[in-house]
Order: sequence, then C-alpha cells, then structure tokens
Amino acid sequence: MRKNIVAGNWKMNKTLCEGKSFIEELKSTLSGKQLRCEVIIGAPFIHLASIAELATDSPIGIAAENCADKAEGAYTGEVSAAMVASTGASYVILGHSERRAYYGETDQILTEKVKLALANGLTPIFCIGEVKEEREAGKHFEVVEQQIAQALFSLSAEDFGKIVLAYEPVWAIGTGLTATSDQAQEIHAHIRSFIANKYGAQIAEDCTILYGGSCNAGNAQELFSRPDVDGGLIGGASLSVEKFLPIIEAF
Repeated sequence: MRKNIVAGNWKMNKTLCEGKSFIEELKSTLSGKQLRCEVIIGAPFIHLASIAELATDSPIGIAAENCADKAEGAYTGEVSAAMVASTGASYVILGHSERRAYYGETDQILTEKVKLALANGLTPIFCIGEVKEEREAGKHFEVVEQQIAQALFSLSAEDFGKIVLAYEPVWAIGTGLTATSDQAQEIHAHIRSFIANKYGAQIAEDCTILYGGSCNAGNAQELFSRPDVDGGLIGGASLSVEKFLPIIEAF
C-alpha cells in the first residue's frame, strides 16, 4: 500500500543538543494528534542513536542522511548501513542531489548503497531530479528515467517495492522556487508510469513518491492534493517544529 510521508532532512544543521530538543518538542506536539501521514526526521549520523531513543513510542521515524557503499572495513570516516540500523534508525536518504554534485556519487555507487541499506532492513528514500538547464531543455523526464533505471532497475520487484522515491527538482532546492502542483503531478505520474513498464502496475501504484524542493506550509496542501504526490522531503522548513507542523497537517 502506498503511504503518505512527510520527511524532514536537516542536512548539516543542528548540534546534538539542538536535535534532541527538536525531537522532544515534535514528539510532544504530535502527541494525541490524528495523523494522516508518516513523519520521518533525517539527521546527521551523530544524532541518530540519541534521537531514535527519544522518538520511541511516538509516530516519528528516524532516517540517516547517507550511508557507505561498503559493508565494513578500512574506510576511515564512513558509516555503514549496518551501523545506521544499529542506532534504531529505520530509513536512509540516498542519492540526494547534494551528494551527487558535491561528493561525486554515481549511479553505480548508489546501487551498492541501496542494496546494503535493504540488506540491513533500512528503507531507502531515493532522490531523483533534474537541474535547471535540463528542465529548460525539456530533458527532465529523460533525466529521472535514467537515474531510476541505472541505480534501481537491477533490483528484484520485491526489493524495488521497499523503496520510497523523492522527486527533487534541483533548481528548486533551497532557492525559494517550487515546481507548480501541475509540474509535480506531471512528473510524478510519469515516474509511476515508467516504474509500471518495468515492474508492473501494482508495484508502481504502491510506490510512495515524495516531492522535495522548497516545499513549505504555504504550498504543501496544494502539492499533496495531487493524486501522484504522496508527501514531501522537506529541507529548510524541517528545522523548526513551528514550520514543519503545518506541512504534516497539510494531509
């Protein structure tokens, strides 16, 4: 079954103390509320064990923002999927445009990360999306198809069915620009059709596809109302409970 999800991505923000305070505030704020979506917080590695413990007995799921493409070994500074899982986190954000652009993550690397995440019981939130020049050239469909096919289409249907996709137009991340709800619906529907051609209609229908890219309290309800937009991967607006809560309540 397709899930509605609102996931925050803190990126490289918040000290451990600040992160713990946020989770305590969010947990208290959500207590007793009837939620129509799952709520996930993506946090830096050093936060995971502490905030996963704080989030116990709450509707808040915890995600790492990355994991290594190796299972273990002499890879100084890396954090494996098994390590992430051992903290109590259930999700891992993979393929974010910032990881692709700044750290040279290729489709081959991402395939290994996805497989290791799945092998360790983590749900990948896999990011795809085009840059401004690709959108203006009309190549946005081609770009997301390539990103999905090259990184994910080696997976079995069963494993692909465990993945959450996040469409993030790179030109809208942190810029204040946002895809219109029509643009978001158009490409989400295209992604779902592309998946159906590979894995069949049922897996495509059950796949959760999130929108990311300057999603905020002002536009979340309109975006989430579209039939193929199943929630959001939220950056800046996830850094305060006050800004994050209206997005959760947009469902």
